[in-house]
Amino acid sequence: MLTLVARCSLGALAVLLISLLARTRNFYIAGMVPLFPTFALIAHAIVGQERGAEALRETALFGLFSLLPYALYLLAVYVLCTRLGLTATLVAATLVWFAAAGVLLLAWPRA
Repeated sequence: MLTLVARCSLGALAVLLISLLARTRNFYIAGMVPLFPTFALIAHAIVGQERGAEALRETALFGLFSLLPYALYLLAVYVLCTRLGLTATLVAATLVWFAAAGVLLLAWPRA
């Protein structure tokens, strides 16, 4: 239970850091915080402990490919933010992410 609280605290700390950085003159750094591998560290530790090195290796490779949906999300935000309102931009970009992630999941080779 204590481990679960520690993991949740890392997520809350990341959200707090994003919020604080967004208020500074270097607000763009807030966009880098989600790229810190907070959740990847947790996922990799769990996979490594429960499934071993080979599963950890495949998880890391899948993580590399999962950057593609995120890159498409960012591209959609970049293109749409001057054409649509904030909410519409974020909804559309999220739909782009879901579509790209769906393609990745369907295309990922299954053992």
